Amino acid sequence: MSLLTRLVAWLGRWSDRLSGLFKGRDEFDLTSGGIAKPLFYLSLPIIVTNLLQTAYNLIDTFWLGQYSTDALAAISFAFPMVFLLISVGMGLSVAGSVLVAQHVGAGEEADAEYAASQTVVLSLLAAVLLGLVGYAFVEELLGLLGASPDVLPLATAYMEVISLGMAFMFGFFVFIALMRGYGDTITPMLVMFGSVLLNVILDPFLIFGWWLFPELGIQGAAIATVFSRALALVVGLAIMFRGTRGVRIRLRQMRPDLAFARKLVGIGFPASIEGMGRALSINLLLVIVGLFPTYVVAAYGIGTRVFSVIFLPAIAVARGVETMTGQNVGADKPDRAKAAADFAARTMFVVLGALGVVAWIGAGPITAAFTDDPQVIEVGVTFLRYVAPSFGFIGVMRAYNGSFRGTGKTLTAAAIVLVIYGLVRLPIAAALSQTTMEYRGIWLAFAVSNVLGAALAYGWYRRETWREVDVTDGPAGPPASDELEVGEASTDD
Repeated sequence: MSLLTRLVAWLGRWSDRLSGLFKGRDEFDLTSGGIAKPLFYLSLPIIVTNLLQTAYNLIDTFWLGQYSTDALAAISFAFPMVFLLISVGMGLSVAGSVLVAQHVGAGEEADAEYAASQTVVLSLLAAVLLGLVGYAFVEELLGLLGASPDVLPLATAYMEVISLGMAFMFGFFVFIALMRGYGDTITPMLVMFGSVLLNVILDPFLIFGWWLFPELGIQGAAIATVFSRALALVVGLAIMFRGTRGVRIRLRQMRPDLAFARKLVGIGFPASIEGMGRALSINLLLVIVGLFPTYVVAAYGIGTRVFSVIFLPAIAVARGVETMTGQNVGADKPDRAKAAADFAARTMFVVLGALGVVAWIGAGPITAAFTDDPQVIEVGVTFLRYVAPSFGFIGVMRAYNGSFRGTGKTLTAAAIVLVIYGLVRLPIAAALSQTTMEYRGIWLAFAVSNVLGAALAYGWYRRETWREVDVTDGPAGPPASDELEVGEASTDD
């Protein structure tokens, strides 16, 4: 038995052991019964997975903060660009997840397998192309964002490695999305845990040059991340090819299908626009933040990392709503899908509101955990305290956007994000930062846009003539003869 086979088997055993806490897809039905329990059991592993995902960034931020303030500022420029590059292709994984969820809800397992197989190959091809483009223009893009001469070489070194490894990084997100669409959120959580553990071990050795390793600084952090993600992708692909947990992919179904690609892009492009809107907002805000001293940029980087942790419940529940909506639309139960979104919005408003209180009270210790620079700590505290009271509203917007995506209305979710970030947050930040408020005007822009975003998402959701939109119709699957072959070949390979 190969090492990879043993690793996949170990993950399967641990998935079974954790089922009592997290529950597996076979232990609840997303299309019947109550709303709270299945949404909780679906979302809880996603919260842990996203927390582990955020740990990548937090680990890099912590170790690079110990390395130098310039390295910390450089990572503040690099992280938003990573988010931007991934967001360009992330729509494909969202589309794949929605298609898999709707096919599973409709009981069309063969179509779900075909959708997953096509999503994997098309997404990896897109990621390779995107990574090459990013590598070619990374220095110019970072320069446009306002990186100073001291910071630009460091941020460029980090992003060059990340760009070359984009297929590995993005491929693992596709694995997570497809498994989630099927209803299995435990297995991706376990794979992510192993990847983060490896990154935790590698980071200090490669950054500081411990033991036999050379001192690579910020580039070492990027190498550790790419290597960890590459191993996670290999494990994820092995799990999907075996098909014993979650959705199955098949090699013979991975020849690019142009008809399916058009459908995937049609659903996924607006989702990419939504992700790009968020990423571009952060990047363009960096241009404004970059007008201030380096310690303000460093504080901004710490603040956005902290937000990424605090918003994990909202992001996870939104993904859970997306999956529940997709499966219930496939099962022709739109009222149940709507009830899930309303329940999630109310719950996340309360949960994130409570976390906002914690962040406001503990702003000082939270910021000091990442740096001992008193100027960075002072600015970081103001950032957290300006934005913390608006945390609950983020949960509302995320929940309803998740429902829009689950019905296939990815354009609606994208429009809300673009309006709030492009027409509210950025103009307010640009205007107020030039007043006596200085960088505090940027912090206020975050709070205002969060509140207005929740209001817009809620109002749009209420005004819609809410009806199911089955995005699985049309020429998205294999030819009829292939469908028969797939259906009869469920035990081979």
